[in-house]
Amino acid sequence: MILHLLRHGETEQGGGLRGSLDDALTEAGWAQLRGAVHADESWNAVISSPLQRCARFAEELATARELPLQFEAGLQELHFGDWEGRSAAQLMETDADDLGRFWADPYTFTPPGGEPLLTFEARVLDALQRLQTEYPAQQLLVVTHGGVMRLLLARARGLPREQLLQVSVVHGQRVHLQVDEHSLRELS
Repeated sequence: MILHLLRHGETEQGGGLRGSLDDALTEAGWAQLRGAVHADESWNAVISSPLQRCARFAEELATARELPLQFEAGLQELHFGDWEGRSAAQLMETDADDLGRFWADPYTFTPPGGEPLLTFEARVLDALQRLQTEYPAQQLLVVTHGGVMRLLLARARGLPREQLLQVSVVHGQRVHLQVDEHSLRELS
């Protein structure tokens, strides 16, 4: 199975830890996503996080291309708990030590009230397994979030857990992964 991962575009509430907040895309965000796909590309289906910053574009694209659309809750962003909606700059003023622990190794520090990274990882990998079962040997466009893409890229690159947050994924970015029974491989 080939996954064409696409991170959602810029949102109305801007940067910061959006997590499970359901922000809408800005006009620039829509343009980022529309510019990231090409008319000559074809997929077997479009899969999307149900959050509107992913789902509205996935609906538009699936309708325009007459493709099946599936919403996959397992591909939602990490829930940041009490940190949701706050920027790193804001957190540096109030929670600098905890933010530093999170950035150093998100697997060993969970934001207050947030989703542990091991739980997030299991949720994303379970969703990936379901897609592999439902769409064997197919090509899927997956509209999702930066955290999901970082996790999958870090695994494909064989990075140590503490380097997860060093993987850069910008709004509207696409990456391609080949998913085999027990492995992920980044494609150029």
